[in-house]
Formats: sequence, C-alpha cells, structure tokens
Amino acid sequence: MSSEYLIRRPWLTARRDVAQLPDGRINNEYYVLEYPDWVNIIAITTDGQMVMERQYRHGLGNTCFELPCGVIEEGETPLQAAQRELLEETGYAGGQWQEWMTLSPNPATSTNLAHSFLAIGVSKVSVQHLDATEDIDVYLETQEYVKQLLEENQILQALMAAPLWKYFSK
Repeated sequence: MSSEYLIRRPWLTARRDVAQLPDGRINNEYYVLEYPDWVNIIAITTDGQMVMERQYRHGLGNTCFELPCGVIEEGETPLQAAQRELLEETGYAGGQWQEWMTLSPNPATSTNLAHSFLAIGVSKVSVQHLDATEDIDVYLETQEYVKQLLEENQILQALMAAPLWKYFSK
C-alpha cells in the first residue's frame, strides 16, 4: 500500500506502513524495523570446547553470554559473514562448517533473518579485531557448562538459545 520512513540510521531503520491484511482490512499504522541479515556461530574447538563471548548489552543493561555473531555485510554470503565474524571477534577459524538453522528475529515487525552455523574443529589463529563499538571477552567453555547456562536462563538472546537447544537435543 504505502510506507513512510520514520528513521534511517546505520543500526535502526523504521518505517510506518499502511498494510492490507489478507482478509482485505487496512491497518493504517503498521511499524516495521528493517535490518540486514545476521549470523551467529556455534564454534567447537579441536578439543571440544565451545567458543563463547560475554559482552555488555545496553537494551537489557546486562553483560550476557552469547555466541559469536554479527551482521552480514553487503556482498557477503551468510557463510562468509559467519567465518569473518568468528575470526574478528574471537581469533578462531578453520574447522568444518555447516548451516545449522535460519530464524526470523520477529516476523511481525522485522525484515531480516538470522543464519546460524555450526563450526566443528576451529582453532585459535589470530587475536581479536574488534570494531570501535565492540567490547567482547572470549571464553572457552565445556559443552556441559554451556548447556547449564541455557538451563539456568543465562543465555537470553533467543536467536542464540534456539540453535544451542537444537545442538544439545541431537
């Protein structure tokens, strides 16, 4: 129908749509957040440890355990972005990679997808190369400990918890 952009910033683009529902009704104020697609990585080292991160998340005002993650940059495939993000954020690379799952952060209001990958057999090859706005601590944790974090609601990011739950269910 029609769209009006309310804000266009590098990390937040919001628009108000006039949307027609499948039954023909009109919603005059439907708000949509446009984001690029994201990636996250379940990375297992050659000795079976999980590469985890902790970083401050201002929305919650909390420092959280997370998977390595990031934005797919223009011209990258999801796999290329995942491999780049793992290397930049943690210094780990290599191993065998497979696409693990793809999720929508919120299909009601967001335009992007989150692509999860499983990388088995990664090893430390570099130091971190963080963006100016990133402050990330890297941890190698046992799989048992990461599962315990999930069970105790210590991994709050749903797009990271879901692929981890899938991993531990297999």
